[in-house]
Amino acid sequence: MPGSMPTGGSTTPRRPAPDGQRAASPGDPAAPVGLPTADAAVLAAVAQWWRRHRAVVSAEGAIGVAYSGGADSTALLLAAATHWPGRVRALHVHHGLQAAADAFAAHATAQAARWGVPLTVLHTDARHARGDSPEDAARRARYRALAGAARAQGLAVVLLGHHAQDQAETLLLALTRGAGLPGLAAMPECRRIDGVWFGRPLLALDGTALRASLRAQGIGWVHDPTNDDPAYTRNRIRLQVVPALAQAFPSYAITFARSARHAAAAQQLLDELAAEDLARVGNPPRLAALQALSPQRLINVLRHWLRTCHGASGTDAQWREVARQMAAARTRGHAIELRVGAGRLRRAGDVVLYQPDDEAVAPQRL
Repeated sequence: MPGSMPTGGSTTPRRPAPDGQRAASPGDPAAPVGLPTADAAVLAAVAQWWRRHRAVVSAEGAIGVAYSGGADSTALLLAAATHWPGRVRALHVHHGLQAAADAFAAHATAQAARWGVPLTVLHTDARHARGDSPEDAARRARYRALAGAARAQGLAVVLLGHHAQDQAETLLLALTRGAGLPGLAAMPECRRIDGVWFGRPLLALDGTALRASLRAQGIGWVHDPTNDDPAYTRNRIRLQVVPALAQAFPSYAITFARSARHAAAAQQLLDELAAEDLARVGNPPRLAALQALSPQRLINVLRHWLRTCHGASGTDAQWREVARQMAAARTRGHAIELRVGAGRLRRAGDVVLYQPDDEAVAPQRL
């Protein structure tokens, strides 16, 4: 992949930074110079996020910030270090996928040192397997590295710098895949992955404004040239679809983010209903109790059961077939065995069981 040195937004080293922005050089002395002033909107977003989620995120322990060296994570790191003085730890994931990765890490290390924020560089293998999406493989590797570091350092949460434009891109990507409510909810504000809380305080903020604020202070950031490669689906949305949207609907990012919040709220209600239904139908679910539900409610509770109890999910076509066959199974001898996700949903007497592929011989564990 093509690489670039960290130059505060320029994709090549030693060129003037665009828009009058001061270029950052990884070779600059790293003597602490104090923390620059955090953007007021970003600082307010961090404080509001903390008030909303401090009931589930531990108030103890340090606060991690995933710091790539890009503009968004730079703005977030400054705000977090201001809001939690002395408690913030920066985490930089070195994917090793391009020649500029070492320069990105050098920039992040130098900036964090200047600002007096401890930083850990996490090396990970983000190469994708044959047939796998490079984007998905890199994302999984990134979360594994961040979660591992958070557990090792006892961090209360790891904050991510995704903003409203990122949320809009995620929503558009979900629409291209025909996603349901979980996909249309896009990225959650707070989510637990591998035993670690991840937070996104900036989802309602305009990314353009974040960059303008950094530029006004002369704070440099790195630009990843792979973000300009249209071979990646998300990049095609960003480079080809979003400009037309922004021209026709200048506030698209904020309104799309609002729609994602509405979808997330609706999905939360469905999850609460599913939990109540699961308590009634049992675990494993009783077939007769499932058949007493509407098809939509039957699918909702089974989705919830598979996700929470087995870490599995199915396609829309698979779930429609599940609902059809369960409605038809009115006699004791009517068998049910359906492919759902990486396993099979089957009838065993009066209950429904799920058997993952890797437990094809072992009995279903309840």
